[in-house]
Amino acid sequence: MTPDFHRIRRLPPYVFEEVNRIKARLRAQGTDIIDFGMGNPDMPTPKHIVDKLIETARDPKSGRYSASKGIIGLRRAMAGYYDRRFGVKLNPDTEVIATLGSKEGFANLAQALTAPGDTVICPNPAYPIHAYGFIMAGGVLRHVPALSPEEYLSGISKAMKHSAPPPTVLIVSYPSNPQAQWVDLDFYKEVISLAKRHELLVLSDIAYSEIYFDNNPPPSILQVEGAKDIAVEVNSLSKTYAMAGWRVGMVVGNARICAALARVKSYLDYGAFTPIQVAAAAALNGPQDCVDEIRAIYKGRRDTLVSSMARAGWDIPSPPASMFAWAPIPEPFREAGSMLFSKLLIEEAGVAVAPGVGFGEYGEGYVRIGLVENEHRIRQAARNVKKFLANADEILARAHNALAAQ
Repeated sequence: MTPDFHRIRRLPPYVFEEVNRIKARLRAQGTDIIDFGMGNPDMPTPKHIVDKLIETARDPKSGRYSASKGIIGLRRAMAGYYDRRFGVKLNPDTEVIATLGSKEGFANLAQALTAPGDTVICPNPAYPIHAYGFIMAGGVLRHVPALSPEEYLSGISKAMKHSAPPPTVLIVSYPSNPQAQWVDLDFYKEVISLAKRHELLVLSDIAYSEIYFDNNPPPSILQVEGAKDIAVEVNSLSKTYAMAGWRVGMVVGNARICAALARVKSYLDYGAFTPIQVAAAAALNGPQDCVDEIRAIYKGRRDTLVSSMARAGWDIPSPPASMFAWAPIPEPFREAGSMLFSKLLIEEAGVAVAPGVGFGEYGEGYVRIGLVENEHRIRQAARNVKKFLANADEILARAHNALAAQ
């Protein structure tokens, strides 16, 4: 028998696929699914960005190969954004890399930085690429519980004491996905101090930097004095400008790490389609009222979700940032676990969510809800959930009987 490929053996089955299969089956049967499962923005990309794409695409030269690290105009726009937003000065030639979305940037950072057997400190729960980018690169994960920023910070020092060989990379991600948490600059100061003490490189994922509600704008780790000595930050235009499918992200900060990433990328790609990069520069350099509008839409959806689900009997903490809510499983279904709860919710109520266990074992007991349906659909979902919770005993009994019969 032919064995599985080495890297595929290190990847577990995709947890979300089971819920996705149920979703596809029900839709094929004509069932209306209110889908909160994937963080896929449903808003249109602002018109001036699309217009710039079309204008540039008409240039006969636009179909040529681009540059793997990004065209200089886009890298300058990214540096300009960091200067305006965070007061962080970046050299666009040495400290900015344009990537094919933040996910590609993170995965190729792992390839650039990781030798087989290197240990990486990773929050748990976490967005899957934070862990599996390094696993695919041959690294070893040291998972640290991260249901709160304080828990994660205190766990890092413990992980350093009990890891052999000593970790080489530390991952942070705020506003966080899936937990939808926010941190202030003091948190990053502690992270940089700890990382320098233990000779760690730091990768900060800040893809939701512009989706915030009740606090001041989230800071960048690069605002900390001396952070560029050891840190880079991964960012994205996907959520900020409703450009998820355009695949435009960035890695900025430490020049040595950026150079390593640029070298890896030079063997793998020629960068995004040039008109996309030109339009991305227009997004960063152009009017920003569209960002305020997108943020306001997410805030309205968040408020509707929290209030309508509370009336339905499901208390969901109000997220301070990101496009997600991190919701404890309602009491009647808590023992069922996040996977079974998610399957029953879509089958019985037509509401799709992401099971927390898909983000790591410490995500068990929660589900992630994406703010990707309009307020009318959110209220409809709440009405469905109310009926679902009212029939919890009957639904669970049927589920347990079906499992017993297998």
